[in-house]
Amino acid sequence: MKNIKIALLSAILLAGVSCKKEDSKVEAKKETATETPVSNQRIVSISGGITEIVVALGHEKEIVGIDVTSTYPESLKNTAEELGHVRSMTIEPLLALNPSLIVASDKDINPDLLTKIKASGIKSELFNQEFTIDGTKKLIDQVAKTLGNTNQQQLLDKIDADIKQIQPIAKKPKVLFIYARGNMMMVGGKNTPMAKIIEIAGGENAANDFEDFKPLTPEAVVQSNPDVLLFFSSGLQGSGGIDGALKMPGVPQTNAGKNKRVIAMDGGLLSSFGPRVGEAAASLNKLLIESTK
Repeated sequence: MKNIKIALLSAILLAGVSCKKEDSKVEAKKETATETPVSNQRIVSISGGITEIVVALGHEKEIVGIDVTSTYPESLKNTAEELGHVRSMTIEPLLALNPSLIVASDKDINPDLLTKIKASGIKSELFNQEFTIDGTKKLIDQVAKTLGNTNQQQLLDKIDADIKQIQPIAKKPKVLFIYARGNMMMVGGKNTPMAKIIEIAGGENAANDFEDFKPLTPEAVVQSNPDVLLFFSSGLQGSGGIDGALKMPGVPQTNAGKNKRVIAMDGGLLSSFGPRVGEAAASLNKLLIESTK
């Protein structure tokens, strides 16, 4: 059961970071350090959130390999080799890139790959990613130290500035995150990245009686009685848009269904907990306020 939960969480995060924003190139330019450190490192980054940090610190041109979750910024697809997912990645294609540094998250990486990376003698760092603001700041500091970079303060300052834009909501709306992909419908429980970003944005996760993710059922939706439904943009589109979401079993009986409160955001922005975490929380906060007026 534990392996199933890990695989599901990985799939949801993968779907999230795979969502694309039309203004991704503009955002990437805005967040990249103004002074790119001079370095001849050859970096393989196998975590979407960590890859965003590496890029934001000015090291995009040094990245030679990425995992499938590293889709932001979009320009990476033209410069770095995509090596697959860390759950199934093998060491040979990675070593073929002749990296001088491998950076990864401790989430989902398969033990065989990790063992072989350590045995390769190549400098590598495995980071713990916490789904909090302080955890993200800590991760940025750790990645910067590993890269020999001192430009992280501007990233930390931006997170603080974005968080300050969050407005208090007098009555916290209960928000139910629904992960929709094809015929799969799941809801996010407590301690998930989605629950954490909802709470940071001033809402209350509607499904807090279980951990991880569970299949969406009419009974669970009615019982949670959310004020707002939250989707990844791609998931909402694949579910028939707002009209389709409002017709999901159980939804018409909820406050969200009765008031037609459905919002969607870019999945990568919402779920990565990288340098854009403050932006994600502030944007969600604004949508929650607008939807509950």
